[in-house]
Amino acid sequence: MYSERVMEHFRNPRNVGEIEDASGVGEIGNPVCGDMMTFYVKIENGILADVKFKTFGCGAAIAVSSMVSEMARGKTIEEAMKISNADVAKELGGLPPNKMHCSNLGADALHKAIENYLAKQSGAEKKDCRCPYCETPVEGGAICAPCKTSGHQ
Repeated sequence: MYSERVMEHFRNPRNVGEIEDASGVGEIGNPVCGDMMTFYVKIENGILADVKFKTFGCGAAIAVSSMVSEMARGKTIEEAMKISNADVAKELGGLPPNKMHCSNLGADALHKAIENYLAKQSGAEKKDCRCPYCETPVEGGAICAPCKTSGHQ
């Protein structure tokens, strides 16, 4: 059973879409449940001025993405990096035990987007491709052996 807050964010998700000139992008997926989340951040003067997401998954995954985007917008990089799966679940009024992994995905995708931004700023942006499901390094967009998907992250 989902809380009313989860249902509200599922029915009316906030900040859906992508930021064309994003400062950072983070993508994560879970092959077990099939959820895929991509977060886009626009960072100005150390503040997350805009946060958007695209999620393919269950209602809990969509609600989590919406809540994470709301929680992160307007925060400093340091504050946004402290958003945890427990924080997300609490803000949503709880999640069923079998859906708690969704809150991990949302916070992780946000953190990956921020890490992508920080890597770009330091000139150390990752050049390798990774499987979007299991994070296995995949050479030049080749097929991931464990998951049989192409690496494009």
